[in-house]
Amino acid sequence: MRLTPDNLATHLRQGRLAPAYLLAGDEDLLVGEAADALRAAAREAGYSQREVHFPQRADDWSDLLAAGQSMSLFGDRRLLEVRFNGKAGKEGSAALARLVETAGEDTLLLVITPRLEKATQSAAWVTAIEGRGVFMPVYEIGARQLEAWLEGRCRRAGLEPTADALALLAARVEGNLLAAQQEIEKLRLLLPAGRVDAAAILEAVAPSARYDVFGLGEAVLAGDVARAQRILGGLRGEGVEATLVLWSVVRELREMWALRRGDDPSRRPGPRPPPPRLAALERARPRAARLPYARLASRALRADRMIKGRLAGDPWDELVLLCAEACGLRPLR
Repeated sequence: MRLTPDNLATHLRQGRLAPAYLLAGDEDLLVGEAADALRAAAREAGYSQREVHFPQRADDWSDLLAAGQSMSLFGDRRLLEVRFNGKAGKEGSAALARLVETAGEDTLLLVITPRLEKATQSAAWVTAIEGRGVFMPVYEIGARQLEAWLEGRCRRAGLEPTADALALLAARVEGNLLAAQQEIEKLRLLLPAGRVDAAAILEAVAPSARYDVFGLGEAVLAGDVARAQRILGGLRGEGVEATLVLWSVVRELREMWALRRGDDPSRRPGPRPPPPRLAALERARPRAARLPYARLASRALRADRMIKGRLAGDPWDELVLLCAEACGLRPLR
């Protein structure tokens, strides 16, 4: 069975836990909240002991399997928690599949990993957990979903943010959900329940955005020039290499060129892109037909030569113009 963070609470309220759970994702806040909810439900169900394992080598998996098959010292029900990088290997896959088989009344299995690639989601140990228990992939909150997510969190805290307040809050915490939750808790303490406007956000919320080159690529793909320029400035301020920034932008330009030629990203050989990525590419398809690729390629080449010192000028200035034009604006030069 598969669940999402949104319907996990409903599942837990039903009062009957599955024998095994797999939480997989890179959003630490959401994974941590889901794990805390499961631990609390396990305690209420009588799983009074908790063992945590971090297997890395083949011997670690053998020790984990032995621990899982041994009886609790005092005969209590226990939560067996396993955290690893998602690459189980032959030994790990066999051990996890065996633990899923033996999980039940006395032992509850909780496995926590980073986001699993599509191929790994078909591995035997994952299908074993999904078949007898619950697999909950935790996807990142993208820029398009961030304001809705923030609004839900604010309303849960008794706050009713205006549209301007949500937009400002999203800009200040973009890519950093932990900071977002902390700022909402601070707003709850500082402000009375009810309406929250942009002025209150501006006064109370510190800029905590976490920018990366992939976020820049997403903004360029979406044609969101304001977000692209904001991220570009953040990357420059954080000391990110201009080479990586250029790579991210050119990567998306190549994607849009392929879309213009009629490429179907879902049918490419290799791992299938995640659903949010496929949806973003489809939204970009109409815009991809109108971009001036020859001029964009020339500007990307200029930025590359500036980075390498073969052309006078600041590559960051050229990157600003490249991003603006890739988003659909026509710079003056």
